[in-house]
Amino acid sequence: MTEQIHQVAIVGGGVCGTALLYLLAEYTDINDIVLIEKYDAVAKVNSHGRNNSQTLHCGDIETNYTLDKAAKVKAAAEMVVNYTETLENRERIIFKYPKMVIGVGEDECRQLRERFETFRECYTTLQLLEKEQIAEVEPDVAMIDGKLRPEPCVALAVLDEFSAVDFNQLSESFVAEATKVTDKKLQINFNHHVEEIIEQDGIFRIHTQDRVIKAKAVVVSAGGHSLLLAQQMGYGLEFSCLPVAGSFYFTPKVLNGKVYTVQNDKLPFAAVHGDPDVLIEGKTRFGPTALLIPYLERYNNKTVAEFLRVLRLDRGVLKVFWDLFKVSDIRNYIFKNFLFEIPGLRRWLFLKDVRKIVPSLQLKDVTFAKGFGGVRPQLIDKKNSKLLMGEAKINPGNGIIFNMTPSPGGTSCLENAEADLRIVTEFLSAKVDEDKLQRTLHK
Repeated sequence: MTEQIHQVAIVGGGVCGTALLYLLAEYTDINDIVLIEKYDAVAKVNSHGRNNSQTLHCGDIETNYTLDKAAKVKAAAEMVVNYTETLENRERIIFKYPKMVIGVGEDECRQLRERFETFRECYTTLQLLEKEQIAEVEPDVAMIDGKLRPEPCVALAVLDEFSAVDFNQLSESFVAEATKVTDKKLQINFNHHVEEIIEQDGIFRIHTQDRVIKAKAVVVSAGGHSLLLAQQMGYGLEFSCLPVAGSFYFTPKVLNGKVYTVQNDKLPFAAVHGDPDVLIEGKTRFGPTALLIPYLERYNNKTVAEFLRVLRLDRGVLKVFWDLFKVSDIRNYIFKNFLFEIPGLRRWLFLKDVRKIVPSLQLKDVTFAKGFGGVRPQLIDKKNSKLLMGEAKINPGNGIIFNMTPSPGGTSCLENAEADLRIVTEFLSAKVDEDKLQRTLHK
């Protein structure tokens, strides 16, 4: 009996791994694919709705993006929107909410007015709202006790486009669509924790707790664990990992849509924002905080030892920590975010921040979202002593790819999967149905 060797193995069943499964099944002639996931279903970690902001990032209201970066993000988001047009259950996956970024105070207002002039050609539906117009869309943002709030305020807003995604449902749809392709052999292995990957004679042997799965090409999309598996094979040794956890808080429904705040250029962390929660009706979710923790997965103590293995502490890593902490804005922000985790104190501290968005909120309105929040594994370039804020991909060129942190989050799932598709198909000399791919995803 001939031992089974799959054409492609995908390690990780989050939104990026499942997106690749769908693309390979639907748009290539690769006909033997295996997906390996350590939990009992897809999207159980950072792609689960509890563990991210459920945002379809388009680059229009994210003030830390340059115009070039924003245009790239917009194209990635459009791929997700175009994909969902084919789905019968689209309304369970992607949602339309008004969205805006507000500027409070003269400096932020001036910054947003200038940004509007720069971005309006790329984003033709982007609007500049004055305080009275903000009040029409988001009354609790612009009003206090029936009167306009006293500070100068403007907003950049998009009022009628898709802005939220349940990435868990999106992941499940990728699997469902892939399995509809009847001439492909797809195998999905849940409850299989990958312990190591070994290359031998041009074949990758993926060792799980009870079996060895073999494949000609492998794509690992497993967050911080991607770096762990890469370093076990001798790749990515120039990187360390800085896991940043995000926590959230709930309030009653005080927003009709997504409201972001202006990013502090000195902080390499997301600014606080408020979002309608797609999982819990009648709640607004605020966050995220940014807590440095020694975990590769939030609330999973078993991943502490794995974090220590990818930390690879040396002078380069220590220099990155020193450079972060010597900037007062960053130092104070990190310290404050540690305090955000202390019961009794955290609600009061967070209330002060979130009142920038909804100035009338009271302490009784704010509750800590227990069990919500994920981990973003930020990479450290040890050679250059630099914190890497974007996505990271390790591609040794021998048929295996390691994806660490997609940027911006799940929005880039199809864009990142298409990049992997092209690497894998070239390596295997497989064909891509370019017309179908362009017609469906790049309209």
